[in-house]
Amino acid sequence: MASLPRGEVAPRDGSLPVAGLAETQFGVYIHIPFCTVRCGYCDFNTYTATELRGVTRQSFIDDLLGEVRMSADILRASGTPLRPAATVFIGGGTPTLVPPDDIARTLDAVRSIWGIADGAEVTIEANPDTVSPESLRDLAAAGVTRVSVGMQSAVPRVLDILDRTHDPESVALAIRGAKEAGLQTSVDLIYGTPSETLDEWRTTLDAAIALETDHVSAYSLIVEEGTALERRIRRGELAPIDDDVHADMYELADATLSGAGFDWYEVSNWSRSTDTRSRHNLSYWTGADWWGFGPGAHSHINGVRWWNVKHPAAYAERIAAGDSPALEREILETDQRADEVVLLGIRVRDGIGIDGLAPSARTSVAGLIADGLVDGSAALAGRLVLTDRGRLLADLVVRTLLSD
Repeated sequence: MASLPRGEVAPRDGSLPVAGLAETQFGVYIHIPFCTVRCGYCDFNTYTATELRGVTRQSFIDDLLGEVRMSADILRASGTPLRPAATVFIGGGTPTLVPPDDIARTLDAVRSIWGIADGAEVTIEANPDTVSPESLRDLAAAGVTRVSVGMQSAVPRVLDILDRTHDPESVALAIRGAKEAGLQTSVDLIYGTPSETLDEWRTTLDAAIALETDHVSAYSLIVEEGTALERRIRRGELAPIDDDVHADMYELADATLSGAGFDWYEVSNWSRSTDTRSRHNLSYWTGADWWGFGPGAHSHINGVRWWNVKHPAAYAERIAAGDSPALEREILETDQRADEVVLLGIRVRDGIGIDGLAPSARTSVAGLIADGLVDGSAALAGRLVLTDRGRLLADLVVRTLLSD
């Protein structure tokens, strides 16, 4: 699994530097790290039953609620007032392995301690074989408004390579049940699986569109070091990743989804309308504040970023001792925050303001226009917006803008 970044040791009481209230949206992320099995490509902070070292799903929720209560005391002590959450995202892992009653308990705690704003977006991730019409109705009753289903592919052969446990039919059942429960729906797709063909990827896109979901996320497969998939490629059992194929698949995704009435609003995300965009994920890309609860979760408040201990057992020990689970943190300097505006903001459809760029970055704009990576008309209006080609080469655009 991916290691945490390195920073200064976080204080055991979780105390934050006294800071004024940032005028940004506030969100809550809740990390539930349980999985039935670990997919071969996954390096997320997840654990199967044999890896939990005595932590149970029931005891974990109690620990999680302990951190929620602790967070309010930490913010009050810092002089930063609590803000109602405009978005809540329950991710993992497979959060829907936890009973809906425990999801309801968790949301009730956030609601009573922080507050959840009227009209808030409350998303839960779900593997399609871990939900039923009944559980989805219970989740809606608990306050969930949106479900993001891990579809990944509609092709059984590709699902097998990814070690996914569901079949394509279960995705349709999950989406139908979510709609009947009154929830917005999204599906997550992965493209570029070793040996996946363009026709197979087209089959997946067509299947996702046929679901009549509100939102689609499509992510290029990244082979992370230390995963089972990486080991299979290293041993020659699977073909290595082909970047040119990935580019072709991205272009096919954009053309196919656009043709079906979806609009891109972030490099890897398409929605049917502005109302069905992932407001929580947009808050990350636009520099908002959020508090992440759970093992390995990351938070950002007023330019302070921190991350929790990774293992659920270590997390439980911290909570039981009355200590913050925060492991390390960094306090972002002004130039770091400006760099992150570029790194994250350039990915969204509206782009970033040119006036906010460093002088050296502004001198790069003409070259980016000439290379067809950013839109010339938008630049004349003061915005740096990626072209279709620029979306394929977004990392290059960022490197160009941030190079000294």
